[in-house]
Parts: sequence; C-alpha cells; structure tokens
Amino acid sequence: MKTKLYILSLLGATTLLFSCGDSSEKNITENTPAVEVTVETPSESDQSFLTFSGKIEAVENATLSTRNMGYVTRVNAKVGDKVKKGQLLIEINNADLQAKRAQVNAGITEATAAFRNAEKDYERYSSLFADNSASQKEMDDITARYEMAKARLEGARQQKNEINAQFAYSNIVAPFSGIVTSKNVEVGDMANPGMPLLNLEVPGKFEVRASVPESEIASVKQRTQVDVQVKSSGETLKGIVSEISTSAKNSGGQYVVKVALDETDASIYSGMYASVQFPTTAREHRDVVLIPSSALVTRGDLQGIYTPSQQNTAILRWVRLGRTVGDEVEVLSGLNAGESYISSAEGKLYNGAKLEIR
Repeated sequence: MKTKLYILSLLGATTLLFSCGDSSEKNITENTPAVEVTVETPSESDQSFLTFSGKIEAVENATLSTRNMGYVTRVNAKVGDKVKKGQLLIEINNADLQAKRAQVNAGITEATAAFRNAEKDYERYSSLFADNSASQKEMDDITARYEMAKARLEGARQQKNEINAQFAYSNIVAPFSGIVTSKNVEVGDMANPGMPLLNLEVPGKFEVRASVPESEIASVKQRTQVDVQVKSSGETLKGIVSEISTSAKNSGGQYVVKVALDETDASIYSGMYASVQFPTTAREHRDVVLIPSSALVTRGDLQGIYTPSQQNTAILRWVRLGRTVGDEVEVLSGLNAGESYISSAEGKLYNGAKLEIR
C-alpha cells in the first residue's frame, strides 16, 4: 500500500513539474518582445537579358620571358612603372654570347678576305678566258672557288644575325608602351627559357572575358551592346561583344565570350570581377521574381527567407534561387509574386518569433 502511494505521489509531482514547465515556456514566449520588421513583396521583372560572371582584362597585354638561360644582372623597372616601347627592362648575363659574337666576327673577317681574293681571281680569269688565254677547266675551277667563297661569307653573316637575335633574349625590352603590372625576378635570379619575367599592359583599354554555358551560348550575338556591372564598385559600364568562342574543349564546358568595354573614367583594373548582361530575343523574355540578396538566410547548403504568418509570426521558407541580377537574386520556387517576405529586422528572427510590422 505504501508503494502504491509513493508511485502516485511521484506521478503527481512529475505532472506538476511538467505543467509548471509548460506554463513557464508559454510565459517566456508571451513575454518575448516582438521583433520590428519591414515587409515587402517581390519585384517582378520582364527579364530580357541573361547575366553571366566574367573578369576584366587589358586588351593589350604581354608576359615577357626569355629563351636563354642565365643570371639576371639588372632589372630596370618595378611594378607600376610606365615604360616606353623599346625601353630596356631586364638584362641577363650574356658572356657566352659575347664570346660567340667575337668568334663570328673573326669568321666574317676571314671569309671577307677569302671572298675578295677569289673575286679578283675570278675577274682576272674571266678576262683571260675572254681572250682565249684560259681553258674552260681553269675557268670552271675559279668560278667554283669564287662561288664557295661568296657562300662562306654569306654563312658567316647569317651566323652574326643569329647571335644578334639571341642577344634580344638577353636584353629584354618593352614591346609596346604601357605599365608594368607584375615583376617575377630580382637581380641574381636564374632566368630559364619560358620563365615569366615581367607583365606589361596598356592602361585604359579593357575587355571582359565571360563564361557562358552551352544552354545559353546561342542567345549571345556578335556586336551586341551589353551592360557590364563591376562588382567591386557597383558601376555599370557599356560594352560590345567582340569575340565568341565556338569551342568549349579547353574551358570546362563553358564558352568564352569577350566584351570590349567603352572608354570610361571609372576606376577599373585588370582582374576585377564583373557581371555581363546579354540581351535576349523577345521570345526568350520571361517574368521573374526578384528579392534582395540581403534578405536571404543561409543554413549550410540551403537558402531561405522569412515570411510573416497571419498571426504575425515569422516562418522560414526554403527557396530555390536562379541568377543574380545586380543586388537582387531570382527566386525559382518557394516564393510567389505577390507574397510578402521580411526584408529587414531590428532583432534576431526564428520560426515562431512575434513580429511587429512597420
């Protein structure tokens, strides 16, 4: 009998404890102040363009390198320097080339003396042969010696041209006037064939290289005027489609489209990211639902948005997103046009949070 009374007492105490807990949680929820929020409806757009990401690059740029191996003896430029066409930028040790050039010059001197001697003999025998004072055999022999001496001299001169061409890879000059954008060597470094030494580009003329998937490449047309939004500054620039790649073999399934930017005073530099908006044909237009990217909530790989319920509480909806259009993002599913969503809040939102709509 005592055991039964003990069990009943325990059950009663447990029931009282849970009852008190529910009451306490209910009171906490009721006493939580409402979160002030701003509610908006999605904007609708008759989308007449496709947006793809790209990177800004200089139209005219070059990576300077050498095909000779040697130690760098002088670097006459640093990053940011303005250089002129033909200006000496880098010198590479060329003692071996100087020795070869001296040998070639000596060979030219020898070949020149031999040629002049053979030329005089040829002229002398030509006169004798005309007077029938020299035989045909003698004339043929002297002609052969003359032609061989002439060929040796020409060969020595071509060797000098070859050496001079190799000197061009030891004394690196600017191929055009521009600005040095990167420097990869210092004095004393070993330069190897094909090794990038300096990067040079012409400022003011830029283009955007955008990657377009195969499902959309047919909508991009040559010489089409497009809008380019620079992500770092938010500025919108004008450009024209100048080149469309017809193969995605070496670009990961993406087709490279180049957009030549109009001249502008905007502060843009190579390497900046940009969004390119390509116009589409009328039959490709479609209405899209857009919301600001700042209103999105991310949970791992999922993205959602808070919406108000009829009881003025917050409800988190998961959404599927499409393209980014400026500061807004396209909602493919999870939120329809005309439905309200919370665009900003003065406190932390969670499922069931009380709302005070401003």
